[in-house]
Amino acid sequence: MATTRRSLPLLRTLIAGKSQTRTVTYMPRPGDGAPRPVTLIPGDGIGPLVTNAVEQVMEAMHAPVYFEKYDVHGDMKRVPREVLDSIKKNKVCLKGGLRTPMGGGVSSLNMQLRKELDLYASLVNCCNLPGLPTRHENVDIVVIRENTEGEYSGLEHEVVPGVVESLKVITKFCSERIAKYAFEYAYLNNRKKVTAVHKANIMKLADGLFLESCREVATKYPSIKYNEIIVDNCCMQLVSKPEQFDVMVTPNLYGNLVANTAAGIAGGTGVMPGGNVGAEYAVFEQGASAGNVGKEKIVEQKTANPVALLLSSAMMLRHLQFPSFADRLESAVKRVILEGQYRTKDLGGQSTTQEVVDAVIAKLD
Repeated sequence: MATTRRSLPLLRTLIAGKSQTRTVTYMPRPGDGAPRPVTLIPGDGIGPLVTNAVEQVMEAMHAPVYFEKYDVHGDMKRVPREVLDSIKKNKVCLKGGLRTPMGGGVSSLNMQLRKELDLYASLVNCCNLPGLPTRHENVDIVVIRENTEGEYSGLEHEVVPGVVESLKVITKFCSERIAKYAFEYAYLNNRKKVTAVHKANIMKLADGLFLESCREVATKYPSIKYNEIIVDNCCMQLVSKPEQFDVMVTPNLYGNLVANTAAGIAGGTGVMPGGNVGAEYAVFEQGASAGNVGKEKIVEQKTANPVALLLSSAMMLRHLQFPSFADRLESAVKRVILEGQYRTKDLGGQSTTQEVVDAVIAKLD
């Protein structure tokens, strides 16, 4: 796919930016350049393809990280203890998708990781990428989702044959800390507005408690605009006027739906980065869960889109306080997208995963 006339000014700006001398730089503490270990879980489906893409790019950049790789799959009953020990030691993990069996009483390993490590905040950044045409422009949404309770609490039982009860748990503690994280994120990233997504008109106690917590936290950040939206209206507004949203804070289930919808609007799940974070640990992965395992045909043809996980790994590098490496990686990925010559099928191209990886490596400064 050739570079469009519309994208040429953007390309010239990027190229011009390369020649500018950086006058303000990151001043590391002594020893900050020591290589950092990162736990790597390739996972299922396209996971090994896209995590290998990250490994190749990190090696090409000589990034100060090295991976401790573990073989974990979604059909396992539990996350192996040695994997949890590795994450707790390293504090940081990069993972591909883990397939969750439908029904059958097998619990999700993704949920196990979140609960075991108390990764209470999920963050997905859904934004337009220069050169990638979408129905809407000026989309730059960050979805921050409570990650440990709500409908994902896993509290289900059969009351009588044919009747199943599934409990939605909302607590003041978890609602307050996700609200605090959302407002802190907005404050630290110069974001102007936080929107709480809810269904308090129906679930008056559960979602009412979530809203009450958000309102209390909002009073401590007077410079950030706060508003609320019912989840069904939110979905309609997302697909009609997504540019109105900035930071969105949600309970667990709504956040999954909202993040995947926003990702689809901004270019697809293959280009949206994300991560899960708690007080001590962070796990980075493809931002939107839909399609993060992929179809067998994509795996066989080796045409999985590595962009989402590459951008997630740039987030990881910033988390590890390697901002220059993160900038280089992000800039290279965005230049490949902008030029449009190497794109996987989900972005309208015919490139393989490896061709995209090679193109990104070639664009590294």
